[in-house]
Amino acid sequence: MHFAVLIGPGDDVACDIVADLYTPVAADAGNKVPAIVTTSGFAQSKEELVRPATLLARDGYAVLAYSGLGFGGSSCKATMDSPDYDGKAASQLISFLGGREGIAFTGADHLIPVPAPDYIVTDATDRDGIAREHDPRVGMIGNSYGGQVQFAVASIDSRVDTIVPAVTWNDLSYSLAPNDIDSGAGVTSAVPGAGKLLWVLGLTAIGAANPGVAGYAADPERAVPCPNLTPELCATVATGLPRGYPDPGQIAFMRAHSVASYVDRIKIPVLLMQGENDTLFNLNEARATYDALQSQGTEVKMIWHSWGHSLTEPAIGELYGGDPNERYQARRILDWFDHYLRDSTVSTGPEFAYFRDWVPYSGNAGAAYASAPTVDPGLPTDLFLAGTGLTQQPLALAPPQTFLTGPAGLPTATHALDPRPTIAIPEASIPGTFARWTGAPQTAPLDVVGSPRLSFTLATERPTNGSLEDAVVVFAKLYDVGPDGYAELINNLVAPMRIVNPAAPVHVTLPAIVHRFDTGHSVRLEIAGGDLNYRGGLVPHVVTVPSGSSQVLTLPVVTP
Repeated sequence: MHFAVLIGPGDDVACDIVADLYTPVAADAGNKVPAIVTTSGFAQSKEELVRPATLLARDGYAVLAYSGLGFGGSSCKATMDSPDYDGKAASQLISFLGGREGIAFTGADHLIPVPAPDYIVTDATDRDGIAREHDPRVGMIGNSYGGQVQFAVASIDSRVDTIVPAVTWNDLSYSLAPNDIDSGAGVTSAVPGAGKLLWVLGLTAIGAANPGVAGYAADPERAVPCPNLTPELCATVATGLPRGYPDPGQIAFMRAHSVASYVDRIKIPVLLMQGENDTLFNLNEARATYDALQSQGTEVKMIWHSWGHSLTEPAIGELYGGDPNERYQARRILDWFDHYLRDSTVSTGPEFAYFRDWVPYSGNAGAAYASAPTVDPGLPTDLFLAGTGLTQQPLALAPPQTFLTGPAGLPTATHALDPRPTIAIPEASIPGTFARWTGAPQTAPLDVVGSPRLSFTLATERPTNGSLEDAVVVFAKLYDVGPDGYAELINNLVAPMRIVNPAAPVHVTLPAIVHRFDTGHSVRLEIAGGDLNYRGGLVPHVVTVPSGSSQVLTLPVVTP
């Protein structure tokens, strides 16, 4: 199916959306069903949605699956899930499900009508109690790029009844150039961090290549001035990566395309799902969205699952398959939609659930999930930086550690590539470019669920000039060291810090993890002067980290 939509701030940009409509076997005008809209991830197409759409249709939902703007046969450029563009496009598809005749392109500007389905349940009023035309009972679901678009649509269209966004972002400026120094505003920071070199280059390349030669030939305007992408995104790559961080205009662009900027307009129930193995959109992003929604009274629950952009295949028994009762996430999703789209009394599950990869199970992955009434199930446990050790008591007289940050933003260590962590790359660090603290071997398992926090002070050999260019840029990493001495960087996660004022104490929220340090294993913290996956600081600094009671790593520990 093809749909002609008008989008943009002035509703004057014409685009062609390609979609498939999945109809339940028993659905007709006398047996109406709710609807679900879903779209694809970045640089993907509706073809990737066959499995979830089929599952939902089998469960009695009409599913409209479409390719996002700029991808998978849909025309126009990719606009990074803008409410004015992607949001408006999906809103017009929702009108079609609600009974409004669609308009299709058939080539050469020839338009034909697309009859609307007559088997979709419609509502008398929207979420605000206002009667609206063409108001279907409708939810949305999708991953990554197809997750953020749900927020974009819900922010402008009160007919959407519920959403289930997965592995998506809260603030795109954090996603692409994170600064994990605490800001008091979720993941959003006034000071940009370090650019995710490999992720940004990779996403730009596949986004530009997606339309293919035929796509650019059919719509040459998509090729200029930035192939298939918004000029602002290309400017971030062209000017932001060489200096290591985006400028204020680029940050404003990225935040305008993020739910963090308009979360106050999200008023419907939200089931957030985020991946524990995800170096693009880490767990902290979902936590920031959860906190913002909960604080304003929006109904929200959260699941942390095994898979993400760094490990794309779900654990067995988690997501889609034959029988949804044998898939933990699939069952949670269906129950959520049944509750909010069918007015079923089925439970929507616990407030918070998280996958534990150390728990053996057979079949349904539910046994590997733990649940909690809050998103903070762990108790803070302090480990102090003392010499080269992590100790339960501070040692004020322990010697400091000194290291050099890399020049010109170059990496000082190698480990797995974020976009392709399965490619074997040896872990190695240049001597003298990191500080490292290792705890004693565990006498019993230590289960960490949530964001580790790091508080420390440092000294530099010379004062900085207070600029972003001269800032100290370092990277905190948490390792699990086995009895054989092998150190595993947990889920390849790194916490960049751009420290403009080294004289002030530094407080950092590391990316959240769900991890067991087993008996005989040790916790290791490293602060490095560079990282293979990021653009580091342009100006090198000699950094000294002392010991003392103010130098502390705090782990959120859950009792096994």
